[in-house]
Amino acid sequence: MQAIRLLLTGTLLLVYAFTSPLFAQQRNSGSFNGLDMNLGNLSRLSNAKTRSISPENFTGEKGKGGMDDLIDTRPNHANAKDAARDLGRGWKVNPFIRIKAGETFTLADVQGPGAIQHIWMTPTGNWRFSILRVYWDDEPTPSIEVPVGDFFGMGWGEYAQLNSLPVSVNPGSAFNCYWQMPFRKRCRITMENINEKDAMSLYYQIDYTLTDVPDDMAYFHAQFRRTNPNPYKKDITLLEGIKGKGQYVGTFLAWGVNNNGWWGEGEIKFFMDGDTDFPTIAGTGTEDYFCGSYNFDRGGQYIPFSTPYVGLHQVIKPDGTYKSQQRFGLYRWHIMDPIRFDKDLRVTIQDLGWRSGGRYLPQMSDVSSTVFWYQAEPHAPFPKLPSKDELEVN
Repeated sequence: MQAIRLLLTGTLLLVYAFTSPLFAQQRNSGSFNGLDMNLGNLSRLSNAKTRSISPENFTGEKGKGGMDDLIDTRPNHANAKDAARDLGRGWKVNPFIRIKAGETFTLADVQGPGAIQHIWMTPTGNWRFSILRVYWDDEPTPSIEVPVGDFFGMGWGEYAQLNSLPVSVNPGSAFNCYWQMPFRKRCRITMENINEKDAMSLYYQIDYTLTDVPDDMAYFHAQFRRTNPNPYKKDITLLEGIKGKGQYVGTFLAWGVNNNGWWGEGEIKFFMDGDTDFPTIAGTGTEDYFCGSYNFDRGGQYIPFSTPYVGLHQVIKPDGTYKSQQRFGLYRWHIMDPIRFDKDLRVTIQDLGWRSGGRYLPQMSDVSSTVFWYQAEPHAPFPKLPSKDELEVN
């Protein structure tokens, strides 16, 4: 009996040892790669290396920040040398860049493996005329190609505070994103100024980590489209032609209404993995998809809101003179509920209001969309970005 008790006691001790948090910590020591950050793992140590690119350190190299001096004559160097003339080198000599009309500037060019973890920037000028592009692993076409305002939820060129987990926009015009963007070989980020005359000033900082990237991590993508006006009785295409395996993680819409009355009866539809006429996922209304209800209306007024995953953060009302149309900014991040696909994906939304007799009105709205997803590369070609005149908000 004593021998049995000792055997049982020893077995219980072994079970405890192999399931205890201490053993788990020891077992996993050195395995954390510094990705998927949250409050629960901030205390964990890793071998990841934190780096940051800004105009004060274009390459992100260790120990290479703030090195411009007052006599630096290279383009986009020492732009604040006059302000720093009494202080000298190391005193905020080059905090911003100038991108000329028609110029494309490389904001970052990083050798991997690693991941972008945060981007902050304050672009000036027309946000529709500044095109953000991101290329992964030497690919010939970008995986992100979006006007900078739309990428950060500011599709109408006007500031509105946005307070969500992956994207925040703060006073006065500070754009932030926290989408995790892993890459294995290389990350190249550019900004093109398609304005015909005006240069733009850009303060920016791109924070990233150099670390191992697991095999099952996909690449981040974002695509812009504009339908203006939407053809009568036609659904609006938000995304199509996607091939491969991945998950859809976000929608931003800049919705301009060209009729009176409530405009958001349309249903969003996700066609995946061979769906043809009918989708696997069909919503029940535009405000329902953006997690609101009953026209976003309380007391006869639209109520803007901005939450971690969803928001109607922008309501632009007619002013009685030249701003004659209602315009809205809406976002829906599928962080806790990503829409997974194995082979293909197409996303549409209906453009519906109300007409007489309690009937739906097929509208002809002005809708700009930016959609976000992860997938394994290679990605299908993007549609051609609209021309400058087609992008313009007026």
